Amino acid sequence: MGTEILIFDTALKAAEACGQQTLNLLEEARRDRGIATIALSGGSTPRLMFQWMSKYPFEWRAIELFQVDERCVPPGDPSSNFRMIRESLQDSAPIEKIAMHRIQGELPPPEAATAYVKDVRTVLHLDGGTLPEFDVIQRGMGPDAHTASLFPGEPLIRDQTHIAAAVYVDNPDMPAATRHRVTLLGGVLERARHTLCLATGEEKAEALYRVLRGPANPFETPSQIASPDTTWYIDQAAASRL
Repeated sequence: MGTEILIFDTALKAAEACGQQTLNLLEEARRDRGIATIALSGGSTPRLMFQWMSKYPFEWRAIELFQVDERCVPPGDPSSNFRMIRESLQDSAPIEKIAMHRIQGELPPPEAATAYVKDVRTVLHLDGGTLPEFDVIQRGMGPDAHTASLFPGEPLIRDQTHIAAAVYVDNPDMPAATRHRVTLLGGVLERARHTLCLATGEEKAEALYRVLRGPANPFETPSQIASPDTTWYIDQAAASRL
């Protein structure tokens, strides 16, 4: 238990190792509890991992797949996290009608958040005051140290009560269509039975140093949000400042 840091020669090797451990943990959870739950992140980094997982001989029965976050765009939009997960994993894996619980990004953000929370509660049989404990949450990290769609300074980073919420990323460098998002919140991220963080590339090196070696301040470095069992999968480029 605690935080473990694993460094690999290349981004591909880091992604494959993270994917293998993801499947191992899902198999273990399904064996112990009958079903396994996982929340997947979007973005560019996990695509290699999902592509590797899609080709691995894994039995996908009784696996419930959720999203960590989503941009508020239609599911067919090129910037949709759901689209990336579907194309790189769901459409390629030997999965029959995989249970994928998506954030409905085509809805107005508050409605999308409400619908997603209702879906999580229904599937996991949660009462009104209980936060979910996902077996696995797979997360990434941005060059600014954000994780999920919790960016530095976001007040909801401190939320320990709610499952998910709509957020607005006030970043003029970001396409306007992707600034509205829905994300799982810090209390849920902290309660995951296992957290697997995949971060690769030289552009992540400075942020990764602050996350892993800097003072604890998740409000400014949200990727410091961790569950009791957190493992980082990083390549040599991202690890260059450690």
